[in-house]
Amino acid sequence: IENILRTCSFSYERRVHEIMNLFDITGKKAIVTGGTRGLGYGMAEGFLEAGCEVAIVGTSDKVYEVAEDFQKRGFSCYGVKGNLGEREDVYRVFRECVEKLGGDLDILLTAHGIQRRHSAEEFPMEEWDEVIGVNLTSVFILCQEAGKLMLKKGYGKIITIASMNSFFGGQTIPAYAAAKGGVAQLTKELTNDWLARGVNVNAIAPGYMATEMNKALLDPENPRFASISERIPAHRWGTGEDMKGTAIFLASHASDYVSGAVIPVDGGYLVK
Repeated sequence: IENILRTCSFSYERRVHEIMNLFDITGKKAIVTGGTRGLGYGMAEGFLEAGCEVAIVGTSDKVYEVAEDFQKRGFSCYGVKGNLGEREDVYRVFRECVEKLGGDLDILLTAHGIQRRHSAEEFPMEEWDEVIGVNLTSVFILCQEAGKLMLKKGYGKIITIASMNSFFGGQTIPAYAAAKGGVAQLTKELTNDWLARGVNVNAIAPGYMATEMNKALLDPENPRFASISERIPAHRWGTGEDMKGTAIFLASHASDYVSGAVIPVDGGYLVK
């Protein structure tokens, strides 16, 4: 009986070890844009906690402070400042991130984005161009540059950030909705081009999250706050913590046969 128990225990421990290895991203090199706050911060923190080396991108000097805070916690994190609304700066930011990561890249997560709100008939074209440039064009450039590196070694994980507005039209956000619809379709197209060559491309579609971007919606005086909150089966808005698990899954070998997916992390909002 002791031998049987010992054999069963060994077999169980080995199986647990194999399962844990599926999700192991220790030592992987990652870029996380928008990594100084909100959902991007949460996912960058998740990668660092899981043993990744991470270059985070932000638009202000805060990116250096956030990176330093992570370093003080014992993590390998580097800050890169840049304007992802300027095409040439997107290329520079990517190059600098890769340099800080020692010339290699395993994971790209594009969590940056901006929001502008006007009714469609009044939406200024300069703000349309701004939102499309930051939320869609820069995402393609970053994916393209990451793809060039990853395809050479036959391995890579790219994670884009879609939105509930990749499924719905939204309201007073025509540029954002168009950009996030584009991110979802771009994710599928890149999969068709790259999956057979070892690069997975997936999107996470966050639900309604308690972030700075949703500040206007989070105002209890806003009538949409109540209607949105009532539709969430989880009975709460999401946070960056809620994004960590899905991000790690998509960054690991556990998702090797998953690509072109747009995965809602929404507390059940879509099915209500």
